[in-house]
Amino acid sequence: MFLNDLYHALNPVAFAIGPFVVRWYGIAYLAGFILGGILLYRVARRWKLDLTSDDVLSIMTGICLGIVLGGRLGYVLFYGAGYYLANPLQIFAINEGGMSFHGGLIGAVVGGSIVCKQCGISIPTICDLGAIVTPVGLFFGRCANFINGELWGKETDLPWGVMFPTGGNVYRHPSQLYEAVLEGLIMFAILWALSRKLPPRPQGTFMGVFLAWYGIARILVEFVRVPDSQLGYLFGGVVTMGQILSLPLVIGGVALLVWAHKMQRPQVGHLEEKTQD
Repeated sequence: MFLNDLYHALNPVAFAIGPFVVRWYGIAYLAGFILGGILLYRVARRWKLDLTSDDVLSIMTGICLGIVLGGRLGYVLFYGAGYYLANPLQIFAINEGGMSFHGGLIGAVVGGSIVCKQCGISIPTICDLGAIVTPVGLFFGRCANFINGELWGKETDLPWGVMFPTGGNVYRHPSQLYEAVLEGLIMFAILWALSRKLPPRPQGTFMGVFLAWYGIARILVEFVRVPDSQLGYLFGGVVTMGQILSLPLVIGGVALLVWAHKMQRPQVGHLEEKTQD
């Protein structure tokens, strides 16, 4: 099995200089942030928005901090299963893993919105721009999950099955790569193609597509992905926490698309200051 051989040829550690160890997971986050910022700036320029490189840098900084804080807090709340109540200091042990996409999404919106508010920049437009480039980070992140041998899928006899060290002596679905393709490559291709239209599609369009597509993709992949061991299957072994958290995204995404089509609000950069009478 080619994919299995490829996995076992990979090392989670990219390189080490003495005690300083750099893992692919960290590189994936860094690459996602940098490339995401570059692409966000390019789309803003193509849409002829009055956003400077300093604006984009400030926004990306707020988004990055929001993702890290929100992702960790989301994992503690959604997947902790009471562990962090008994071990509160472990909340800060981010180096041991444990990040939630849904928490990171909320954190990204909050962090980016705070910066936008301070700089007088349109929050809905930045949400749309962020939605276009986020799949890039998701792709890198899921590939890093694969290299780390985490979040693997159920047993399979398909030719691309992978035997993960922590998954027993069986071949499993490389569910991380399924998500990398669905949440990363395909979603980015769709959103990037939609962003090419000028004048740009109305506010809310890209965030709506992002939420709906991600929610559907995540729900589907969860059928072949093994749930977190501390939670298992919920509601009598029917659904996973990932599916429960993703369903509102689908509903919210569809509602946002309907709102965007109805309101037809144009994409803008800096908001015009209201003049005082």
